Amino acid sequence: MAIAGLAIAAFNLPFVQERLVPRISELRARITYALAPPGEAVFTPNPTLAAMVDATLAAFATPSPPPAPTSLPTAGPGPTSGPTPIPTPLPARTLLTGIRHEYQGWNNCGPATLAMALSFWGWIGDQRPVAEYTKPNPPDKNVMPYELADFVRERTDLEVVVRVGGDLQLLKSLIAAGYPVMIEKGLEVPNVEGWMGHYELLAGYDDATAIFNAYDSYEGDFSDGKTLPVSYQTVETYWRHFNNTYLIVYPPARGRELFSMLGADADEQSNIRSAAERASEEIFSTSGRDEFFAWFNRGTNLMLLQDYGGSATAYDQAFQLYAELGSEDRPWRVMWYQTGPYFAYYYTGRYWDVIGLTTQTLDNMSEPVLEESYYWRGLAKEALGDVAGAIADYQSSLEFHPGFGPALTQLVRLGAAP
Repeated sequence: MAIAGLAIAAFNLPFVQERLVPRISELRARITYALAPPGEAVFTPNPTLAAMVDATLAAFATPSPPPAPTSLPTAGPGPTSGPTPIPTPLPARTLLTGIRHEYQGWNNCGPATLAMALSFWGWIGDQRPVAEYTKPNPPDKNVMPYELADFVRERTDLEVVVRVGGDLQLLKSLIAAGYPVMIEKGLEVPNVEGWMGHYELLAGYDDATAIFNAYDSYEGDFSDGKTLPVSYQTVETYWRHFNNTYLIVYPPARGRELFSMLGADADEQSNIRSAAERASEEIFSTSGRDEFFAWFNRGTNLMLLQDYGGSATAYDQAFQLYAELGSEDRPWRVMWYQTGPYFAYYYTGRYWDVIGLTTQTLDNMSEPVLEESYYWRGLAKEALGDVAGAIADYQSSLEFHPGFGPALTQLVRLGAAP
């Protein structure tokens, strides 16, 4: 008994947990995915319900939707942009220095990458306070861009802008002007079960070799000031997987300069409309998995513009293409990182599709810890009259993300215990 007690006490020590728990989690995941390969599962929207919604939207003007039950990603108001400057030729090569590299802890690519971006501007912290703020439950698989932005605004003296639909020229322009750029992207690495989402910090580029200089929390040798070389083509391909989303941390005093560089994208709604047009164009210029992401991005941008009917239709097409991909090519973790389809299906009254998609997402995980999926499933259950089931899901959402505001709000409204 004494030995068992000592073993339990040792396991509960923080430094032991930091090393052992991720290994145990990885082993559990390998076993789970070997027994039930997640790439073989597909979500099929209800075609009858989708057709009924499309007919209704065609027959009547779409009413203004109620307020979203959880915050949409936003970049904040930002300073007023000045006149668009006359473009000047960019240097053929630029490399920003002064960034403190950090390898990520368990599921910590977002916090670690943001800590690196902050370090460029003199912030002295590391990924730990970022993770405590954005993902208080360590097994949480994902941190949304807006959660990272909230940390910057609430816990530092710096500012941040979040935008979508970026391109390589914009990345190079920002870096040349002295702004490292954090991008959200897809990632595929050997010996890992399939595609995953990732963050990366770009701090340099070289036109002669067509590479970006990246700081990556997951891979790369960063000894002696080295950076990770990533080709322009690789960035372009994998950045599309997340709607070409980018975050720029900056001192408040440089806000006007930055927003002037962004031009029309300084306005968030204009930026989203532009991204929607880009996604629509890519639908006709891509195929296979890239076309899936183009349709998915169109759905996301229309959702952000609150065109929920158009968004749902785009997501339907994306999921149809997903089912046609080979199981080895399916980005089966995609719903770990994005919630746009939940918005679209919920606000078009397709509650059973919300339940089907959230349930499949959770069932495909070795550790079903996504607070957003539980939350949206709770909303759909409540809309269908299953209040007890909704309360259970809201409580699960809070269990996996203590203090998660949207779920707490719903429980308080229903007079239920957190």
